[in-house]
Amino acid sequence: MTQNGRMAILVGGGPAPGINSVIAAASIRACLEGLDVVGIREGFSHLMRGDLDQVTPLTIDRVSRIHFRGGSAIGTSRANPTREEASMAATVQSLRDLGVSMVLTIGGDDTAYSARCLSEATAGEIRVAHVPKTIDNDLDLPPNIDTFGFQTARHVGVEVIQNLMVDAKTTSRWYFVIAMGRKAGHLALGMGKAAGATLTLIPEEFGSSGVSIDQLVNILAGAVIKRQAEGRSDGVAVIAEGVCLGIREEDLAGIGSLERDDHGHLRLAELDIGRVLRHRVREMLQDLGIDSTIVSKDIGYELRSADPIPYDMEYTRDLGYCGAKFLIDGGSGCMVSMQEGRFVPIPFSQLMDPATGRMSVRMVDIHSTRYAIARRYMIRLRRDDFDNPGVLEKLASTCGLSVDAFRARFEHACDGELPPLHLGPETT
Repeated sequence: MTQNGRMAILVGGGPAPGINSVIAAASIRACLEGLDVVGIREGFSHLMRGDLDQVTPLTIDRVSRIHFRGGSAIGTSRANPTREEASMAATVQSLRDLGVSMVLTIGGDDTAYSARCLSEATAGEIRVAHVPKTIDNDLDLPPNIDTFGFQTARHVGVEVIQNLMVDAKTTSRWYFVIAMGRKAGHLALGMGKAAGATLTLIPEEFGSSGVSIDQLVNILAGAVIKRQAEGRSDGVAVIAEGVCLGIREEDLAGIGSLERDDHGHLRLAELDIGRVLRHRVREMLQDLGIDSTIVSKDIGYELRSADPIPYDMEYTRDLGYCGAKFLIDGGSGCMVSMQEGRFVPIPFSQLMDPATGRMSVRMVDIHSTRYAIARRYMIRLRRDDFDNPGVLEKLASTCGLSVDAFRARFEHACDGELPPLHLGPETT
């Protein structure tokens, strides 16, 4: 049975592997139902200005093979229609003028919030559904459900880190790798743990109190010293960029200009936190008589437009199909999810954080066994290093300090460390 109508598809936020697969699957499903399907170029940016020319027909012939490729065939942007009432009103009117009756958005938490506001603004006149996309893996889905693009980004990132680990060992140097992850450390931890990086720092381990630059420097310098005490002068530290958000703003101001995007987020890539940490750690080590070569490297842009691995290709084709079919069947106001092989629509209202009025963010559970194992394999100063006189003496002598001086300088690098992992039978 065919029906009249027009479906619009748009993408917001940064790229993620699998976007084109969602576009293709949704377009094919809608075309087969007799709908006209159009791609809105560059997210909400043109709709907000009343520009109706940036529209691309999405026919079956045009989209049937784009699912193999990374990036977005219709572009993307971080334009935010919720910042001003006039912008949302213009967006709604543009969609009306285009004859759109259904909108499928693809994006992260900011785009999901915009989709929710669009759904409310049209009051059912235009049906809206959202497909969750982010390599950060931080949308508030059930713990075992990844956002699409995460697995591909981790896969590609692990290959990069493995190469850096080989280079580090070959040249006796350290790499400080800054990984994407604005609020949560899923990507950094996933890459660091899988690759066997020397240590990984994520924002969750520092809690709501955040972290100072000095604390980060001590943690990283302590790891270099511990590695040196074990006879190795190489290592790779993976640091989630979200760690920066916990740093006091006066410290951040000393790093670089604090630019923000249309959603009010700090442009973390502009801060060059890796360069600052590299300089500060190297300076501290030199004061302790340790000569160490440290290289900082950001990875993220290399990951987010990679061709999707088969997992994400299949996953996103399911999401695209279900998103289109949900709208065609009269659904609206929901985020699309696949759970245990079944389509589950999640109402936008269930995704809201009551405290902020914004979409909830899924953080790494640092009390999980998964995280505890990751910490156990990291080479970094631990509480039991300071409880073992032999180990403590070796660490102190590595940097020419007395035991008391080493303790005073580095013991607080263990602040916030969780209790040891216990997997034995319960005792009474």
